[in-house]
Amino acid sequence: MNHESSLVNRLTDRLIAGELPPGTRLSEAALAKEFDVSRNTLREAFRVLGEQGLVDHVPNRGVSVASPSTADVIDIYRVRRTIECTVLAHAPRNHPRAADMLRAVEEAKAAAEAGDWLQVGTSNMKFHNGVVALSDSVRLMRSFGNVLAELRLAFLKVELLDFLHAPFVERNEEVYSAYVGDSPAAASALLANYLGDSERQVLGAYARAGQG
Repeated sequence: MNHESSLVNRLTDRLIAGELPPGTRLSEAALAKEFDVSRNTLREAFRVLGEQGLVDHVPNRGVSVASPSTADVIDIYRVRRTIECTVLAHAPRNHPRAADMLRAVEEAKAAAEAGDWLQVGTSNMKFHNGVVALSDSVRLMRSFGNVLAELRLAFLKVELLDFLHAPFVERNEEVYSAYVGDSPAAASALLANYLGDSERQVLGAYARAGQG
């Protein structure tokens, strides 16, 4: 893996972890020092992240973390339904990566009990990554990781993490239980309903916050 790819992955991980909220100005000098890379390497990473919709380049103002619009949210959920529900419906029974889904469910429940909603959100991302991991496709996982990073930014933009995540801790567990105990098709159907409800909640939060 070259320096640019490694840096893109590390910055994306920070976005998914909620460490870089939407609109955050990204300092070339500070990040180059933190990651021990040249500014040219950092600029190339910013270029890639810009193509992925994760950062914005503003003339004369530098680079900042992207702030997804309502239209972006709608498109993100369209992609999620296409990828996640299709993968889950066609997943083999008892896939070993299902353990990732269960681990994420347990982490989210513990974080919710502790009131750590940022961690609940991170565990939720892990759960959905676990769903797509059932595809055994490195390329699909890579593409979906970018989608989740954009989704995380949408959640952080409205800053209502408990409202957005609380209902889905249990629903993640229901999807997992359906996959291992019923059938992949049944789990996919549950997930489709779940994603529809999640999209409506996010769009509702955008509307209440006056976000476009």
